[in-house]
Amino acid sequence: MTIALHSLTTGTFVPFLRNLSALLDKAAAQGHDGAALAQIRLAPDMLPLSMQVRFVCDQARFGVARLVGEEPPAVADADADADLAGFKARIERTIAYVESVAADRYRGAETRTIAFPLAADLSVEFTGEQFLRDFAFPNFYFHLVTAYDLLRNQGVQIGKADYMAHIGYALRGTPPAGGSGRQ
Repeated sequence: MTIALHSLTTGTFVPFLRNLSALLDKAAAQGHDGAALAQIRLAPDMLPLSMQVRFVCDQARFGVARLVGEEPPAVADADADADLAGFKARIERTIAYVESVAADRYRGAETRTIAFPLAADLSVEFTGEQFLRDFAFPNFYFHLVTAYDLLRNQGVQIGKADYMAHIGYALRGTPPAGGSGRQ
């Protein structure tokens, strides 16, 4: 299972982080103001795009670090949440960290106890497998989809094909002509 958890984390986090980076590239190429995008929200009580990108990256970093039994590396936050360039730099640092953790470091991770506080009087405790399946992946996808939705809501011309770009290796045949891929 050691190789499997490494494959699952790296094979999930890295391609989707690259997809997120490509979504941000499309926003920039279409002339969207990165500083303005950083502050957009779907609802007044939701966190802005800047925090959605941060949490996507945090779930990947913290997910891998907790599985291998180490503290996640610190990320300089000074300008990372201000604009698209900062978002992309954060994403690249996250990818570099995830890719730097060798498969053998995951040895025993599936049964390792992972416990941490959620609030002052509330904590969680998982096995590594439960943590990845029930906490890290769902949170990663939640913030990733929210970032996608925020960009779409602001008129960035992206679609499902952009979100799912990581499956290019599996495509067979010819895509339909004239389809935008948006859903």
